[in-house]
Amino acid sequence: MRIYLPSSLEQLASYAAAGEVRDYDEPFVAADDDEESEYAALMAAADVSAEQQPAGARRVVLVAEVGREGDPVPLARLLAVHADAEGAGPDDDLAWFATQEVPGLLA
Repeated sequence: MRIYLPSSLEQLASYAAAGEVRDYDEPFVAADDDEESEYAALMAAADVSAEQQPAGARRVVLVAEVGREGDPVPLARLLAVHADAEGAGPDDDLAWFATQEVPGLLA
C-alpha cells in the first residue's frame, strides 16, 4: 500500500536520525492506482503539512510503501520526499526528492 504522510523538515530530520518513520497520524491513501488519485492524495497530505506548521514553513510529504497502515516505515521503504523548493509560494507544486537527497534537503 502506498501512503502519503504530511510532515515537516524537523520531523524528517528526526526520522532520518531514528532510521524510520514512526508515530505518524493517519496517512493519505490514493483511492486507486491512477495518477490523478495519487496526486490528490499527495496534495491532501501537503495541505495538512501546511496546516500543522507555522505560516511560511515548507510543506513536506513523505511517500512510502507499507504492508499495513500504522506500521513503522524503515527509511528504506520511503519512495520519495515531496517538499516545497526554497522560496516556493503556497500555490507552487511540490518538488520531488529521491531518498538519497534527504541529507541535502535537511542541510
